[in-house]
Amino acid sequence: MTSFEGFGLNEAIVRAIADENYAIPTPIQQQTIPIAMSRRDVIGIAQTGTGKTAAFALPILHQLVSGGRPPERKGCRTLVLCPTRELSGQVLDSFRAYGRHLRIRTALAIGGVSMAGQVRALLNGVDVLVATPGRLMDLVKSNALHLGGVEFLVIDEADRMLDMGFIVDVRKIVSKLPVERQTLLFSATMPGAVVE
Repeated sequence: MTSFEGFGLNEAIVRAIADENYAIPTPIQQQTIPIAMSRRDVIGIAQTGTGKTAAFALPILHQLVSGGRPPERKGCRTLVLCPTRELSGQVLDSFRAYGRHLRIRTALAIGGVSMAGQVRALLNGVDVLVATPGRLMDLVKSNALHLGGVEFLVIDEADRMLDMGFIVDVRKIVSKLPVERQTLLFSATMPGAVVE
């Protein structure tokens, strides 16, 4: 695929990609987007800086607007788990940039800041929630977030999640999600525990 138009993405998303001055899809985007558009699970191995956020965000945004049911109260349709606050913020910024011409609601759930604003942001539900595992577990335990409506799960930088000791939280979170969902896992390397 030599252009983003060839993927069959929603026209508003293609417009946002043009706004970002993206011309040619990177190898991880060329390989991932068609598989993700068909709603199959994906395991992607790609270094930071290769365009993997667009590789998962673009097809998810397309599917969110194609199957336009609203998110449930205190719920999210897409859950993106990231190992750090900084990466979570960058991923959310990307979703907002690619979805700038769409009507999608997004939220960020990270530690180190007050939970009250995050609870308010989730009250009416969001289309995309980007979160660190610890804060996500806090929100679930306090009944501020329900995970029963998740359609898309992204685990970003899975190897770093493992290195930082989040794998137990990730397993707990995954156990609370619907079985019927699309899962996209991205990692720079593939250690045994991530394979499992």
